[in-house]
Amino acid sequence: MYINDSLKKVFVINIVFIFLAVHSSIAAEQLTVCVVNYPLHYFAERIGGEHINVVFPAPADVDPAYWMPDTPTIAAYQQADLILLNGAHYAKWINKVTLPRFKMVNTSAGFKDQYIESTEIFTHSHGSEGEHAHESLAFTTWMSFNFAAKQAKAIAEALSRKRPELSDIYKKNYAALERDLMALDRTVKEIVSKDRVRPLMVSHPVYDYFARRYGLIIKSVHWEPDEILTNEHMKELNRILKEHPAKWMIWEGKPKKESVERLRAIGVDSLVFNPCGNTPDQGDFLSIMRQNVENLTPVFE
Repeated sequence: MYINDSLKKVFVINIVFIFLAVHSSIAAEQLTVCVVNYPLHYFAERIGGEHINVVFPAPADVDPAYWMPDTPTIAAYQQADLILLNGAHYAKWINKVTLPRFKMVNTSAGFKDQYIESTEIFTHSHGSEGEHAHESLAFTTWMSFNFAAKQAKAIAEALSRKRPELSDIYKKNYAALERDLMALDRTVKEIVSKDRVRPLMVSHPVYDYFARRYGLIIKSVHWEPDEILTNEHMKELNRILKEHPAKWMIWEGKPKKESVERLRAIGVDSLVFNPCGNTPDQGDFLSIMRQNVENLTPVFE
């Protein structure tokens, strides 16, 4: 059968348009990505942009590390294209439910040999979450900004495996995020370098990776910023200060005015360095961390 050149060209053009339409449809289809904490939510959104839908369903008033999702929420995780985990035993509920292993990505697996084991185990409760323990394995890995960058890289790689045709976009977005994170890393190192032997108190045992990365000498209590310090709290602190003469208390949230005044009365000032494990009321992960770094500056002046 004879087909003239014009018909051949029309045929080829149609095939090309069909191919492009199918390719465009596939590329445009958003991946649903479920995460277990806010840092991973921020990293995924920065890297995936408009090509992914990031789901972080933990309520604003809970610690995602100890939150237990309900059955419909667990089902949503099961149906996601990717499930981003923090690793280091973060999000205890993961081990209590069935999730598709092939969808799960442990973003800190690349440095699991550098996890920190604590010598102390604290048990306490806050609000509706009930009693829980801060176990021997520290899990706020992203508080070391170089680890945060490695977790972000794991996300970029996982997205690229799912959508290879978008890998260049993911790599470009990751590179921009890495620059922001490593800029924070360099700034903290510069600030701390002015006085590497200064002892510090922290209100919660969530600063292990931060302290190790930047050479901070810390002792931890287990105080909630929304609770007014009692005489027992002050006795506990004074016992520690005898061997660890800190002049600053680092809080994970804004402390009560009465607590700040009680600490100031014994020569201890307060600052906030928010780990940002859950969605902030204002700003985003990067703006919160930049503010944290600014808050830290007076300590070493």
